[in-house]
Amino acid sequence: MLTLHAMAGVIVLEGHYQGKNLFVQNPFSEAGVGFCVFEVTVNDKIATDEINSSAFEIDLGNYGLKLGDAVVVQIKHKDGCTPLVLNPEVLKPKSTFDIVRQSISTDGTYTWTTTNETGELPFIVEQKRWNKWVKVGEVMGIGTPGEHTYEFKVTPHSGENTFRVRQVDLTKRSRFSESVKYTDPSVAPVTWSPEKPKDMITFSAKTLYEIYDQYGNIVKRGYGDTIDVTDLKKDLYYLNYDNKMGETFIKR
Repeated sequence: MLTLHAMAGVIVLEGHYQGKNLFVQNPFSEAGVGFCVFEVTVNDKIATDEINSSAFEIDLGNYGLKLGDAVVVQIKHKDGCTPLVLNPEVLKPKSTFDIVRQSISTDGTYTWTTTNETGELPFIVEQKRWNKWVKVGEVMGIGTPGEHTYEFKVTPHSGENTFRVRQVDLTKRSRFSESVKYTDPSVAPVTWSPEKPKDMITFSAKTLYEIYDQYGNIVKRGYGDTIDVTDLKKDLYYLNYDNKMGETFIKR
């Protein structure tokens, strides 16, 4: 997490070392004598960078930091002027993980082992369902290099299941693992009734479900063994459930 705030002559940046340096725009002081910034500290150590110029670099490589290490930078400045940090985003976590191995055990425990993490970001667990990826959970990443192993208990539908993990960082781009397959032979196919419900649809077992209207708008989604449809107007609808999609019913 990166936080940036100014208080009585101090700008504080908190984040994690990503292997890049900070650049600061440094105006003259209000009195017109000397520059605005008078001291910089990195994790409470006074920076030795040359700060008496209109722009300067804070070299984070001077502090023995490893990728992913926590960093607190304090930029102390005179009153009546404010320096500008040009690239505070370099302390934000980036998704850099590599998957070493992943598997799903017979009891449905999805395990994946990573290396090369450089920031604390959640791993989003997704299941391929109804021709799209659906989020089914989240596990917080440790965010440091070295091997880390994570676990998540999946809820399978009948037949073959496909899962993966995903991360999104400040670039808004997703980084994915390879997908992994899993079949639980004890999970029976789900059935439902009636085809013309008035107030309730009943499933033979608990399942994720979605209901769409004829225009493709989603009107209900959830997890359970019943759906209350009393508030739906009389019309034709499409039902996704278990590993089935596009089945139709008419609301009475």
